[in-house]
Amino acid sequence: MKLALIGDPVEHSASPALHREYLEEAGIEGSYVAIRVRSGEGAAAIRRLRAEGYAGCNVTYPLKEEALAACEGRSDEARRAEAVNTIFFGRRIVGTNTDGIGARTAIEALLDEPVALKRIGVLGYGAAARAILAELQENDAYTFVWGRDPERVRDACRRYEATPWPAANPPEIAVSTLPPDAALPPELIAALQRADLVMDANYGPRATLARHLNREVVPGDAMLEAQARASFDFWLAHLDRVAGT
Repeated sequence: MKLALIGDPVEHSASPALHREYLEEAGIEGSYVAIRVRSGEGAAAIRRLRAEGYAGCNVTYPLKEEALAACEGRSDEARRAEAVNTIFFGRRIVGTNTDGIGARTAIEALLDEPVALKRIGVLGYGAAARAILAELQENDAYTFVWGRDPERVRDACRRYEATPWPAANPPEIAVSTLPPDAALPPELIAALQRADLVMDANYGPRATLARHLNREVVPGDAMLEAQARASFDFWLAHLDRVAGT
């Protein structure tokens, strides 16, 4: 089974190692490669992978919206996030989004309880943030959104029944989907320093939030592993479906 990751950058990604491990665990002969694809080239890359016999691919920044448009079938998760991070190449190009379940699974593992009724703030409103907000809404968390563009914050709040980041009584849990070294205003830094749990969607050298906050921040490794496992299960389910037809 040939699998790939497309996006820019991809050289830092831990996805190839994870999925090669999953292939070995499942006893499936296959490969997983990371391919740098620039913004605007996502649809062409997806068509090329399909023509070259790939079974599926993961999609990372900045191609998740392009991938959504390139898919012929979309899961509820993809439609709600308006972004795709996982594609299966069958009779149709089918896309889903596992970023939300990755974040929720990682948070619940740390809390050792469900996210229902928890107050969780999401920093950002891009593809990953939307997937996380959709998943948290589906699981009855109270969500808050922070971002520099007030209109985009309001739009995210409307879509996912969230609330703009409050000046008083900020959420006890925060998940940052911001790029590494993003500048944060002093009042947000102060709120994050008081939070019970802060998670950075970045991992490895790109996980810089802890340094800026001068506190413990959970890096995105657990989020990545959970969403990667969900992606792999998505591919296996579709392969089983094809084999059964």
